[in-house]
Amino acid sequence: MWSTRCRRTSPRTRTWHGSHARCAPRRGRDDMPVLVITGTGTEVGKTVTTAAVAAAALAAGRSVAVLKAAQTGVRPDERGDADEVARLAGAVTTAEVARYPEPLAPGTAARRAGMAPVHPHEVAERAAKLAAEHDLVLVEGAGGLLVRFDAAGGTLADTAELLGAPLLVVASAGLGTLNTTELTARELRRRELELAGVVIGSWPGSPDLATRCNVADLPEVAQAPLLGAIPSGAGGLSPAGFRTAARGWLAPRLDGTWDAAAFRTREAS
Repeated sequence: MWSTRCRRTSPRTRTWHGSHARCAPRRGRDDMPVLVITGTGTEVGKTVTTAAVAAAALAAGRSVAVLKAAQTGVRPDERGDADEVARLAGAVTTAEVARYPEPLAPGTAARRAGMAPVHPHEVAERAAKLAAEHDLVLVEGAGGLLVRFDAAGGTLADTAELLGAPLLVVASAGLGTLNTTELTARELRRRELELAGVVIGSWPGSPDLATRCNVADLPEVAQAPLLGAIPSGAGGLSPAGFRTAARGWLAPRLDGTWDAAAFRTREAS
């Protein structure tokens, strides 16, 4: 458990119990148990990480909602990322704010499809409504932190700021991840947003030298704890197998049993 200011200018304080973030207002606002999940880029394991966090929270007895801010590259009749989270994690409430057919950044996909873009305040409003009915709301972004939602340059970071919510950053394991992770963390600090920690979204069975070294270096460049490592191929497990294993991939702050020190000793030595 730890306690931080939601923002330096905010009158609220946040206390975490496992994955349950509570913004305790001093002026009558309800608690807002929202965790925003972003990545250092595309294809880093955001969806499977979101599913693992959801599965661990469900195992801890929490009610969970998963909100996809903007789903791209999926037709109206196809399953999206939130559906995949539900398949793997179990009984979660799922929602999307917007869906676009081409696999592009949301702002670009909306423009090319001639569809209305999603705006940060719309994502925040939907998350707030879900938070009124669930113990935990996971908001999964598209791509990285600063991928644009609309022509005005709105991003997932703006949504997190509107919510006063912490962010979990999903990073790749191998060469190049230190740069993208540090850039993401620096932007969060510049905006005075809380970085809850980093999860490695796909840990290989046979890590190379750079990957092993990154276990020690990621928390340093992020200035935030390493909160888990999802094994490569985890999304291919059966739902029952995924739910059974998920807590072992995540730290206690995310309702798991994963031990960062033991992982570092085993994998990085």
